[in-house]
Amino acid sequence: MRMNRILSLVVGSVVLFAAASANAQAPPPAYGPPISLAQAKKVMAGAEAEAMKNKWNVVITILDSGGNLVMVQRLDGAQFGSVEVAREKAYSAVAFRRPTKVFEEGIEKGGVNLRILRLPGASPLEGGLPIVADGKIIGSIGVSGVLATQDAQVGRAGIESLK
Repeated sequence: MRMNRILSLVVGSVVLFAAASANAQAPPPAYGPPISLAQAKKVMAGAEAEAMKNKWNVVITILDSGGNLVMVQRLDGAQFGSVEVAREKAYSAVAFRRPTKVFEEGIEKGGVNLRILRLPGASPLEGGLPIVADGKIIGSIGVSGVLATQDAQVGRAGIESLK
């Protein structure tokens, strides 16, 4: 049973990375030092400002480059189910070094890409983004609570505030 799970993970990873590399021009950035608390606060403030501007009740999660929780914030009125979804999006973005939109687009294409659904830790929902500084991944942000495209908009605003 364990061997089947390992084999499934390996096959899923190969399919995922083959599909991603066909669409990608360059390999994903390498991991860098973990995001600092000061950096995470800037990202969180930018994401929160975007959500508040649009009156979106979301959950925002920031992880470091090792997938460890740095910050989580649940805006007033956000559904509690979004706490775990935001964390999963952030984890997926940092673990696989790419936005979760890549997984969503792969699923939309169907066929062998449906194997992504068996890839542990891969959230197929847009709204998870790696945070890159000096060309290296220092963490990730995951947002949940509104439409996936809006979640991603909040995440991008947070990342932009770090620059």
